[in-house]
Amino acid sequence: MNPQTTVAQALRASVAEGLSVLDAELLLLHAVERGGRGRAWLRAHAETAMQADQAQRYAQACLRRTHGEPLAYITGQREFYGLTLHIDARVLDPRPDTETLVDWALDLLKSENAPSVADLGTGSGAIALAIKHQRPDAQVLAVDASADALAVAQGNAQRLGIEVIFKHGNWLEPLVVQQDAENQGFQLIASNPPYIAEGDSHLPALKHEPRSALTSGPDGLDDIRHIVELAPNHLANNGWLLLEHGYDQALAVQTLMRQRGFEAVQSRNDLAGIARCTGGFWRRAPEAG
Repeated sequence: MNPQTTVAQALRASVAEGLSVLDAELLLLHAVERGGRGRAWLRAHAETAMQADQAQRYAQACLRRTHGEPLAYITGQREFYGLTLHIDARVLDPRPDTETLVDWALDLLKSENAPSVADLGTGSGAIALAIKHQRPDAQVLAVDASADALAVAQGNAQRLGIEVIFKHGNWLEPLVVQQDAENQGFQLIASNPPYIAEGDSHLPALKHEPRSALTSGPDGLDDIRHIVELAPNHLANNGWLLLEHGYDQALAVQTLMRQRGFEAVQSRNDLAGIARCTGGFWRRAPEAG
């Protein structure tokens, strides 16, 4: 790219090479360190010549994007549920679809006073931080088996000033519930676990993201089976389990939850109208005596 290229020329060249307009604009704003200014800045400076270092950064960023690297890894951030999260290759790039899970969780928690919530496989902390941000009275515990992922999530919590409890461990193992004789356990457990089948044809396109956060057995449901089986041990009476899953897995996840004994099992659609999340509540049997 010519160092004297203007902002408008740089954008046109990138789009001509295959980048989407939105990606080109976001990468250019990042390259010129105007990430918070938006399209208004681009319009106002369309004929401004880019500095040599800016042009070089932009060219490198565009190359990374054309090779399939997620935009969030290049810019180092992702907007999720009104929060700006730091994102890098240690964690999965949070998708807008996951906001469907947060919406559902917040709906269920409306009638709960100071609810106890667990987020399993927290990654960047997106779900846990979004829930805690919207419900400051909630006690939110976030778990991940990856120490690297927890470091990213804890960094996000510190930058945002949101208090979440973080635990290192595999799925439900680190959960500790309050020993409340009347209603022990979590009012809600949420998770966006790996759900892609090993050998799935989509995996090459996701090569930049951590494989451990993507795949889960031959049919993609191994981790979901594990969570569904053990979650009742940690749920309060009438506590809910919400799971994100693949576009074609709603029926399978519903079946797993019903077989385990969850009630009111149902799925919710994402913005594209795809059944993206499935959940149900657990009714504790009365204690003898």
